[in-house]
Formats: sequence, structure tokens, C-alpha cells
Amino acid sequence: MAMINKNKMPIAIGVAFVWFTTQFGGGFASGAQLYVYFVKFGIWTLITPIIAQAIGAFFQWYGLRYAKRHNTYDYRSFTDRFYGDLDEKARPIFSNLYELVYLFTICLAPSVAFATGGATLHTLTGIPYILCTVFIGLIIFVLTIFGTDLVRAAASTVSVIIIAGLLLVYVPNIVAQWGTISANIGQMAASPAPVGPAMWKCLLYSAFQLASIGLLMQHAEPFKDEHEAKKSMLYGFVVNAVIIFMCTIGLIAVIHNPDLKTAQVPTLLMVTTGVGASILTPIISILIVLGSVSTAVNMIAGVIARFVNSWNKKDASPDESKQKLKKRTVTIALLFTLLTFAIAQFGLIPLVSTGYGYLGYLTIFVVLIPFIVHMFMTKSGKIDAEFKKN
Repeated sequence: MAMINKNKMPIAIGVAFVWFTTQFGGGFASGAQLYVYFVKFGIWTLITPIIAQAIGAFFQWYGLRYAKRHNTYDYRSFTDRFYGDLDEKARPIFSNLYELVYLFTICLAPSVAFATGGATLHTLTGIPYILCTVFIGLIIFVLTIFGTDLVRAAASTVSVIIIAGLLLVYVPNIVAQWGTISANIGQMAASPAPVGPAMWKCLLYSAFQLASIGLLMQHAEPFKDEHEAKKSMLYGFVVNAVIIFMCTIGLIAVIHNPDLKTAQVPTLLMVTTGVGASILTPIISILIVLGSVSTAVNMIAGVIARFVNSWNKKDASPDESKQKLKKRTVTIALLFTLLTFAIAQFGLIPLVSTGYGYLGYLTIFVVLIPFIVHMFMTKSGKIDAEFKKN
């Protein structure tokens, strides 16, 4: 499979695809996250997925713009300066809190990738589970050690494949089951659907996704200027909003199916009750593997940038850092790949997965609220006064 030529692709589009592949993990591909956070809340599912993408695009744009302005291209240098703007005493507290949030996410997301991707690949091919997880681990390791340029190119290539696959799976099923979908939408509109719980779940979904906002900062470095941050998030919003809306519409076809509440993979339930199950089942299985791997690669690439940059600051000269760059990258990539592989193998996934909901609450406190305060302080001229006109 040939990679998309990064030299012919605008950086803004590449960053937009990084966002897409970070969000599109196994939970998204399986439909489980969409059911838990959106579909089960009635008629509001027609707008809450799009609102969630708008929230993500807005906060990520603000972070990318800030990273470009201040040359903070790993999440630790970003958080040290960003939280320091708010209050120098608060800087170490919030910067370390975000470190914990990100490292927890780093352990969680790739571990889920190993478990979900390995199990799906095992089901699809019959290869032993542990060999499937080893294979997935090798892919993750190879992609992460070659740096952010390859990550962007891989994200772009995988995004095109995933988007094409999703269209292939969902469009025929939406068309074939449109009568059921439209009837279900009518029933949803006529049924009570309190707006509060729906919007709260939408916010929690957005917050959970923003736990990994730090991984994007490394991709702001090749921007020509800070305005490319806006372009990248506009592109990302369009792609993510269209795909997530299409997927939620598809799942509405089975909203009244009694098996939905217990289905491990709601998307497969939609496919098996629709058309082309024999062909589309392996396709959605492959998409789940791709989504899991792409999320893990993006997450580990972010932590590599953080620790390698910190390591480089201790060197006597830039030449020394350049000579040791590959060795350090391989070391960090191997460490975190093995760590997350171990978590998956020793059955800690059910325990760790209980933290997903709590991670959303923590991210509201560590990311959303400080970002909003920073925005108001910047608007009032207390921060970034030299950039106020921008």
C-alpha cells in the first residue's frame, strides 16, 4: 500500500487526518461509543455528534495556534507555557496533571488497540490471538519510530481507506434500511428526550477526546503560520462531522432492536440486519483493526515527541541531539509499545476501561476549563497582547 505523498499534500489536511485517525479507534468503528454517547439519547442524536466535533475543532484550533505562536511542539513544553500564562504557581500543578491525563490515555488507548485489534484479527483470520497482537504491535512500533512526517502520511493514507470503507459499509445499509431509519426517527421525535443528559454526554465525549489534545502540538511545527491551524481544524471538522453523522444515522436503523443493548459491535448488528453481510462483515472488521492501530500510533508518537524533546534539552549541542535522535526515538517507542502490549496481555483492559468515563470528567477540569479561562484572558489582553489583532 503506497503512502500519500506528504510533499504534495497540504500540511493542514495532514493534521486534519491525524485528528480523524486519533478519534476513529476501535470504539468508534464498532459503533459502541456512538451508541453510548449519542444514539441512546433519542432525537438529539441528530445534532449532538456534530456539536461534539465542533467543540473538538475549536479547542484543538486554539491549542495548535498557541503551539505555533510559541514554538511549543511537544505537550510538555506546551502545557508548561500555556498553564504558566494563567498563573505561574498553577503551572506545575496543571502541567503535571495533564501529564498524568495524557500518560493514562497513552496506556489506555494503545492497550485497547492491542486487545480490540488483536481479537478482531483473530476472529477474521483464525490466527492465535497473541500472534495477532504481536503483529499489531510491530506495525505500531514501525510507524512511530519514523517520526511525525510518516505519522501524518500514514494518517492520511489510513484515513482515505477508512473513509472509503465506512462509505462502503454504511451507505448501502442506510439506503436499504431507510424506511426503518425514517420511521425510527419519527418515533424518536415523538418520544420524550431530555436535552440535559444528551448534551452532558456530548460534552463528556468531547472532553474524553480532548484528553489527547497534546499529541497534535507536534504537528503544528511545519505550519507556515498560525492561520494554518484554523484551516486544519476546518478540514477536520468537515470530515469528522460527516462521518460521525453518517454512522449515527446508520445505527438508528437498529435503535429498537432488542440485541442492541448487549451487542459488542453495534455496527455488525446493523450490517447483519441490512445488506451484504457476507462481504461487509470482514470489511468492518478490517476497519476496526485500522482504527485501533491508527489511534495507538498517534498516541505513542505524541509521547515520543514529549520525552525525546526533553531528552535533547540536556545535550551539549544540537549536533549531539541529532546524532542520538533515532536511538532515543526507538527507545521510547519500544518502551511504550511493550508497556501497552503487556497491559493488554495480562487482562487489565476491563479494569483500565472503567477509567474512560472518569477521564472525561478529569479532562473538563484539566483542559476545557483552563482553555476557556485562557481564551478570556487573551481576549482581555492579559495574555499574548502582541498577537491580539490576530
